[in-house]
Amino acid sequence: MSDILKGRFITLEGPEGSGKSTHAILLSDYLSVAGIEVVRTREPGGVSLSEELRRILLDRGSRISPRSELLLYAAGRSQHTDELIRPALERGDFVISERYTHASMAYQGYGRGLDLDLIRRLNEIATCGIKPDLVIVLDVDSRGGLKRVKESGRQFDRLELETIEFHERVRLGYLEMAEKDNDIVVIDATAPKEDVHSKIIQTVRQRGLMPAKSAGR
Repeated sequence: MSDILKGRFITLEGPEGSGKSTHAILLSDYLSVAGIEVVRTREPGGVSLSEELRRILLDRGSRISPRSELLLYAAGRSQHTDELIRPALERGDFVISERYTHASMAYQGYGRGLDLDLIRRLNEIATCGIKPDLVIVLDVDSRGGLKRVKESGRQFDRLELETIEFHERVRLGYLEMAEKDNDIVVIDATAPKEDVHSKIIQTVRQRGLMPAKSAGR
């Protein structure tokens, strides 16, 4: 990450129903109590234009080809990065995002079968080279994750309505990326919520991402 970006950037990734939103909130609250300025955001979304693209991308009635889907995600990511993420990191804030570049690799690459090198190049363009300091993959088996979504009472969105085979490819994609990248840590999301949260905090500390002023908290 560029020297002018003084903040820290953590992304929470994983299959559907893995608890990304829950743990983004818990981690953000933990850091805030420690006196750290935190910006919590999500993809697709995070800023006005990207939220409009989110509505289109996740709408059950949208008919979107894989390449168009990839490009819409990239457009939303570019605006999200320019308008929110980069300024926050330049201020020295701690940015927590539910999904970022690895989501496109998992969903449009492993899931849809689009070229992974193409997605990497597109991610590079969309983010101007900004990468997370740490990627936490909350892992849950595909059927179990979708069951969680269903039990929450929320209606499935366009991606959640995909076949179980699609979701299994996405999950395996995340696990394969983690095997190749030391900046990706996989945490079992089927454990009790408190245990998962503790593991996330432990991982953040072990990676040296907690400021010194909060080391004793």
